[in-house]
Amino acid sequence: MNFIVGTKIKMTQIFTEDGRVIPVTEISAKPNTVLRVKTKETDGYESVVLAYGEKNKIKKSLSGFFKNLGKFRGVKEFRIDDMKFDLKPGDKIGLDSFTEGEKVKVSSVSKGKGFQGVVKRHGFNGGPRTHGDKDQLRMGGSIGATEPRRVFKGKKMPGRMGGEMVSIKNLEIVKIDLENHLLYVRGAVSGGRNALVMIYGSGDIKVHEEQKKNIETPETNTEEPKVVESIDNSIEVPITTETEKPQEVQQEVQEAVEETSKVDETPETENKEEIKEETKEEK
Repeated sequence: MNFIVGTKIKMTQIFTEDGRVIPVTEISAKPNTVLRVKTKETDGYESVVLAYGEKNKIKKSLSGFFKNLGKFRGVKEFRIDDMKFDLKPGDKIGLDSFTEGEKVKVSSVSKGKGFQGVVKRHGFNGGPRTHGDKDQLRMGGSIGATEPRRVFKGKKMPGRMGGEMVSIKNLEIVKIDLENHLLYVRGAVSGGRNALVMIYGSGDIKVHEEQKKNIETPETNTEEPKVVESIDNSIEVPITTETEKPQEVQQEVQEAVEETSKVDETPETENKEEIKEETKEEK
């Protein structure tokens, strides 16, 4: 027998290789921590106490109960008839104990719907719509004979609806995501989002081992590209490959500098004389 505590996330669908659509419920089941193992010698019965979830702040009284193993959201106890495995406080139970295609039982608290009538709560048809019934359409009708002068126990009547523990058996596990601690079960599970879910399986329980993610980082060249500077620091040419020779690059840089530094051949004196002659003619 294996078991774990999780939370309901949402309903979704999974497409198979054949193209079929399977409606599933997504359940988040992070590894639970074993707090205590009860035995017949010490407690008179056999059970395992699991701590689930995470919490930022806890009461000081709970810190001693948790035995400094962590800050947990809550505690659940699973009773076992014949314990065939060895668990110790501090061990963790994850989704390793479950397999795809396995049939499990899922228990959770259904959504609370408040005070409801017999039509919604028990599926009554209601009274006739004609012949003067008027406001008796959704009434429950007679509740029993007059002789006992009381209502029998178990009579279907209006009252509080929902908020009860509902167990669904023979739900198939469609997919298991060990990295993200997600479990996909075929069909619907009672309860709203983030509702507490208890999953019972028939396989053997295993101690969860944390999987270390080995991410291969690609090799990167840390060498900085070489830069050849010209004489006047106006042109920079990077050298990134080994085939390029720095001498040839320097020659190309010098030629480029000489082309850009060419000045008109006419000296400054000739330019000044031409300007003077033009001013005399204007006068």
